[in-house]
Amino acid sequence: MSEPTAARGLGQELSDHLVTRFPESTLTHLETLPAKASEHAQWPDWVLKPVREKLEKRGIGKLYSHQTAVAEAAWNGRDVVIATGTSSGKSLGYQLPILTRLAARPAACALYLTPTKALGSDQLHAVMELIRGITELRDVAPAPYDGDTPTESRAGIRESSRFVFTNPDMLHVSLLGQHQRWTRMLRNLEFIVIDECHSYRGVFGTNVALVLRRLLRLCQHYGANPTVILASATMTDPAIHAHRLTGRQVLEVTHDGAPTGARTVALWEPGFMEGVEGINGAPVRRPATTEAADIMATLVDQGARTLTFVRSRRAAETVALRTQRVLSGALARPDFANRIASYRAGYLAEDRRELERRLDNGDLLGVATTSALELGIDVGGLDAVVTAGFPGTVASFWQQAGRAGRRGQGSLVVLVARDEPMDAYLVHHPEALLGKPVEASVFNPTNPYILRDHILCAALEKPLTHAEVTQLGAEKVVAALAAEGLLKHRARGWFPAPTTLPPHRQMSLRSGSGQEVMIVDATDGRMLGTVDSARAAAQVHPGAVYLHQGESFIIDSLDFQEFLALAHPEVPEYSTVAQSVTDIRIIEDPDGLENYSPGLWVANVAVEVTDQVVGYQIKLADGTLAADVPLDMPAQTLHTRAVAYTLDPALLSEIGIPPGDVPGTLHAAEHAAIGLLPLLATCDRWDIGGVSTALHADTLLPTVFVYDGHPGGAGFADEGYRRFPEWIEATYQAVRSCPCADGCPSCVQSPKCGNGNNPLSKAGAIALLGALVTMTA
Repeated sequence: MSEPTAARGLGQELSDHLVTRFPESTLTHLETLPAKASEHAQWPDWVLKPVREKLEKRGIGKLYSHQTAVAEAAWNGRDVVIATGTSSGKSLGYQLPILTRLAARPAACALYLTPTKALGSDQLHAVMELIRGITELRDVAPAPYDGDTPTESRAGIRESSRFVFTNPDMLHVSLLGQHQRWTRMLRNLEFIVIDECHSYRGVFGTNVALVLRRLLRLCQHYGANPTVILASATMTDPAIHAHRLTGRQVLEVTHDGAPTGARTVALWEPGFMEGVEGINGAPVRRPATTEAADIMATLVDQGARTLTFVRSRRAAETVALRTQRVLSGALARPDFANRIASYRAGYLAEDRRELERRLDNGDLLGVATTSALELGIDVGGLDAVVTAGFPGTVASFWQQAGRAGRRGQGSLVVLVARDEPMDAYLVHHPEALLGKPVEASVFNPTNPYILRDHILCAALEKPLTHAEVTQLGAEKVVAALAAEGLLKHRARGWFPAPTTLPPHRQMSLRSGSGQEVMIVDATDGRMLGTVDSARAAAQVHPGAVYLHQGESFIIDSLDFQEFLALAHPEVPEYSTVAQSVTDIRIIEDPDGLENYSPGLWVANVAVEVTDQVVGYQIKLADGTLAADVPLDMPAQTLHTRAVAYTLDPALLSEIGIPPGDVPGTLHAAEHAAIGLLPLLATCDRWDIGGVSTALHADTLLPTVFVYDGHPGGAGFADEGYRRFPEWIEATYQAVRSCPCADGCPSCVQSPKCGNGNNPLSKAGAIALLGALVTMTA
């Protein structure tokens, strides 16, 4: 464990208590990031006087330097992205030019886009508070326009609001899909705010990028040329990311003038569960969610208001329940247990608002949440953040860390490692997390599978010109749609066929398939939630355990024709994990091929993946395997992109891997590589898959594939190909440094392996990965 880098403070005192309380776990790294002083700038002289006076009464006598920089750029009509730390006051930088312009031009309008309802609600409340009582802004009428907006209120908002707060999903369906109703706003739109833009990555990022291009296209049609203002967490090359999102050149503001309190970061590895053996006798660590719940209970008991981030809705429920039990039982604080809650997407709007209010005013002492509370909603007075597993990107980690200490106080951030390669690598290589630049987001706006529906939507909104088709890189997609009779060519461009139905409401921006399976309680008919149909077979297969707001259900049936899963309430003492078989074939010549060294070829290829869920495992609460249950589920086919490396058998023999060990060697190396790709590409390991074979039918050689789990690819495999040497180096270090003997979930075992993690050869994987590092150096 490293020595602290600053004087002892709240964060280190709390971490000392955790070390004492959990001796079987390991604090692998402790580092205190020092406080930073503020840098101020003068108010721009154009700011609306009543707005400035109101802010000065609140104690804002000067602006931070980055606030002035983004405000000046936007006021002068320059597209701009601001990428500074959590709680740095980014929103004020764009509120000043927007509100001043709305006061100066009676018809001017602004549009605010948020990835989450919680953030949108928080920003709307802030604007309403700021303009209250200001005569020049009395007719602005800021309003939300999202799924929670009552139907009877929507027409009034379209007709009179000059500052609309919405999300990409509603922008796509309503503002673009019914743009004739929004003529007033589109004609007079002066500003578009895209908040937390770093969260737009993968399939979601691709969809949002295309929605924004369609929005800007319609603005131009109605005679408007709005200034685009983007706000982001700290990230690498924010201007490049903003350009890929909007298609426009963007100025970046990255120097952060806001002060920060001292922040202690603890990297934490749970201990092994005594007497519990995993697959092939591998040791099993305590689950990160269980450890995080116990840590949150301990911190709350010590008087630290704590936010715990988890990866799923189910985990948010279970962590909150366990924290309550620990506080009521072992820590004898039932009064504190009543002040613990969970927060996630899927709750009713009034329930979310009530939880946000109770968290901000101090009534709640601890909250377990998904990333729904990761973004810019202002929650003050938090002392600690616990993250149950690396959240997928360095940017997300710092966003979560920034939830605590927002008002200048010291804070503690604990990253609890899951039992998988990525997390194990980071807690033992802290420089990869704390010392590296935040990654750029990866997404692919030219994905033909996603582009297809957006082209149809765009043509229905306004016929596409040849120049627009070229600009979108959609020539092949348009030709295919024309061949299907969905688009017609005229002298002025491409028009929808008279029979073409609007696809707006059938598209899902946040998933790859566009279809959602409804999960319904068969005993009373209520809808519990939805799941993307591409993931339904793995998540809501018959027999699967499903959690909803603290209630437990068993899935009875899954109907892919009706997109319906039926469930009944039941509280089993186990969890379920789907098992599947996967086949892969190359369907086009490689887009890229590197022969790094004799005997090694790395390719970027289009592939067809066939996946079939064939059963599921029942696992008890202690992690032991109770049963394997077979299933008869339909196979699913995916056309996507993969990075593949092919090996000469002579090379494998030369590095000491006999033919009998080749399948286990390739399989182990594949698992480890999947676990480490998120270090480079902004993805989750569940966004990617892999196949390894000692003799592949298309290459006739030993081959390992790692593929995008989304139709057409989201850019993840492309990034793996581009940065293959760096990726393999990290993978080798992760496997080599793992202390287990024969392979465990922290190195070469995978939680979603369809073959039950057999065969696996950790020793073979170390030999192979080491050779790959040498050959790609």
